[in-house]
Amino acid sequence: MSNSRGTLYVVATPIGHLDDLSRRAAETLAQVAWVAAEDTRHSGRLLAHLGVRTPMISLHEHNEAERVARVAAVLDAGEDVALISDAGTPLISDPGYVLVRSLRERGVTVSPVPGPSSIVAALSVAGLPTDRFVYEGFLPAKAAQRRRRLEALAGEPRTLVVLESSHRIEAALRDMVTVWGAQREVCLARELTKRFETVRLASVGELAEWLAGDPDQRRGEFVLIVHGAPAKPPEPVVDADALLAALAAEMPPRRAAKLVARLTGVGANELYDRITRD
Repeated sequence: MSNSRGTLYVVATPIGHLDDLSRRAAETLAQVAWVAAEDTRHSGRLLAHLGVRTPMISLHEHNEAERVARVAAVLDAGEDVALISDAGTPLISDPGYVLVRSLRERGVTVSPVPGPSSIVAALSVAGLPTDRFVYEGFLPAKAAQRRRRLEALAGEPRTLVVLESSHRIEAALRDMVTVWGAQREVCLARELTKRFETVRLASVGELAEWLAGDPDQRRGEFVLIVHGAPAKPPEPVVDADALLAALAAEMPPRRAAKLVARLTGVGANELYDRITRD
């Protein structure tokens, strides 16, 4: 794997089912000099399962900036490093951006080893439009901020992808009902690829009631796939001349011109000239 300068491999790891790890990912983790892991204890179990003894260093949101120099030194020495998160694809609501950005600025090769992603997995089974979607990540933890964010997203026509935690999922769904109404269609995907995997497509109101009545369904990690907002009907086209003629028959020309200008954006003087010219 090595050359004059090492490569950082961004390696996707299972989101649940260990057999989802690709052969290439397993080989990469075995052959690099170091594995930079979000949680070395958690990832140590994966490496042990694979029979891999590659040394690990921690790289998480609290130490990522200070780890850049250490990882860069390993790469500068011609050795390769693999970056992994606790589950799924690194950098997607997980640490790694600071490292990847810094290494790219240094001219280091960064190469993906693609694989599991809870976002793509949920989209693939949701039964909602996937030709255009937008990833929103986690909603704000505080209720007022969360509702403001939902208000900002209310008119988004693309399918929305939202992550949520077990201790906020119920409140998040209630806020969606409050802001968007109970009829917005949502697919709730819980514990994907794990023993208690659940995928349910329903209105957000129905999902909120379902979760409220079943505490077991509020456990685990959640991906919400939200149907985009319905398209707004086109604005009616106003025929300025027809409207001007109708109003001019009922009021003074100057006043009619001002009203039509306000409704159509056409200049009042131009409209007045049309009336008097006719």
